[in-house]
Amino acid sequence: MATEEGRNVVIVIDDSEFSEYAFDFYVLQVHRPGDNITLVHCLEYTSLIHAPALLTDPVVVAELIKEEEVKVKHLVEKYSEKMKKIHVGGKVKQMTGKVGEAIIEAAKGENAAMIVVGTRGMGKMRRTFLGSVSDYCLHHSPVPVLVCRYKPVNELKK
Repeated sequence: MATEEGRNVVIVIDDSEFSEYAFDFYVLQVHRPGDNITLVHCLEYTSLIHAPALLTDPVVVAELIKEEEVKVKHLVEKYSEKMKKIHVGGKVKQMTGKVGEAIIEAAKGENAAMIVVGTRGMGKMRRTFLGSVSDYCLHHSPVPVLVCRYKPVNELKK
């Protein structure tokens, strides 16, 4: 919720342009001085899922995990730099497990007043079968959820 200094805001990040748009939208349109930002990233070992035959080799598994950790490190550095550039402070929280559930858990743990999440704009059929993180958050969050539909950043300032 809100502290004396400002609101606690959870912004969900990954390495997509949709996530970056949601972050930029929040900064340009919603951010208030004093807001406490927590960037939440849920570790997804997608490389492991796509290589089931190789999972019996511990060396291969260790290498795939290492690759994911390097990607996460670059992601954290990217957002840390963006936050420094616009003089916004915050922290990064890494979660594991089902993405939607992890985001809700992080928001509760941070006593968030709001969750900001991007959307990939999946069609109705694909969303029905695969599910949607933003949809999960909308239906399970105890606080308001801002779902940002993707537009190029230069359109934000209009």
